[in-house]
Order: sequence, then C-alpha cells, then structure tokens
Amino acid sequence: MSTISIQDLEKVYDYLAESIDAIPAEKRELFLVKLALLSANQIQDGATFLQLINQAKIFEN
Repeated sequence: MSTISIQDLEKVYDYLAESIDAIPAEKRELFLVKLALLSANQIQDGATFLQLINQAKIFEN
C-alpha cells in the first residue's frame, strides 16, 4: 500500500472535518459508514480493511 504525504493527509483531514460538520448530526454516522464502505471497495482487500478498523479502534482507547 502506498503512503500519503503529510501535507495531503492534512488536506484530507481538513476536508473530512468540514464535510462532517456540514452534515446534520443525525446523518453523520451514516455518512461515515458510507465512506468506510466506499473506502473498503476502493482498497479491494477485506483483510487490509479489517486491519485498518482495528488500528482505528486503538486510537479510540
């Protein structure tokens, strides 16, 4: 898997944050689930996506 530059990652973070803020609170979870499923489809590797989910869980603890 290729990596994204810090500058591009910051742009992605900013745009994602702005996009989430623009969505009504009751629809944010649905947006994030759709984004996750689109990302999984783009990655085309279920095992890799499951690893990403586990990595995200670590940051939540």
